[in-house]
Amino acid sequence: MSNTLRPYLAAVRQTLTASMCLENFSSQVAERHNKPEVEASASREVMLNPLVVSRNDKEKVLIETSVNSMRISIAIKQADDMERILAHMFTRFFMQRAESFIILRRKPIQGYDISFLVTNAHTEQMYKHKLVDFIIDFMEVVDSEISKTKISMNERARIVAESFLLNLS
Repeated sequence: MSNTLRPYLAAVRQTLTASMCLENFSSQVAERHNKPEVEASASREVMLNPLVVSRNDKEKVLIETSVNSMRISIAIKQADDMERILAHMFTRFFMQRAESFIILRRKPIQGYDISFLVTNAHTEQMYKHKLVDFIIDFMEVVDSEISKTKISMNERARIVAESFLLNLS
C-alpha cells in the first residue's frame, strides 16, 4: 500500500467503525415493515448527515447513515481513460455478482463507481470489524489491481509497438 493511500484508508476505517452502530428500527410509515431507511428515505428524522471522506476530487467515499442501515459509495481513482475503463470493468464484474457479496448493491449512487448497503441484520449476523475490514480491503485491492493491470497493458503495448516498428524496417 502506498504512503499516500494509508491515511485515506485509515480515515475511512475510523469513520466506518464510528458510524456502524445500527439497530433494529421498524418503519414509521408502514406497520410491520423494516426497510433500510437510508434507501427508503421515508423519515428525515432517522437519517444522519452524510459524510464524505476524500483523498482528492476524483477519489472519495460517501457514507450515508440512518438508524438501521448505512450506504457506503466509493469513487475509484480514474486519472486517465485507461483507468476509467479498467475501473468500469472491475465494478461491473463485481456488481453482476452482487448476491455473492451480500452487502454489495447492484447499482451505485450517481457520481460513484460502487456502493455497499449494510443493514442492522448484517451487523447482527456478522462481525462489524470484519465488515469494515472487507470494505477497506476491497478499496485496497481494486486500487492495486487497476494499477497493476495498467502497467501490464502498457508493457504489452510497448512490446507490440517495438515488434511492429522492427517489421517496418
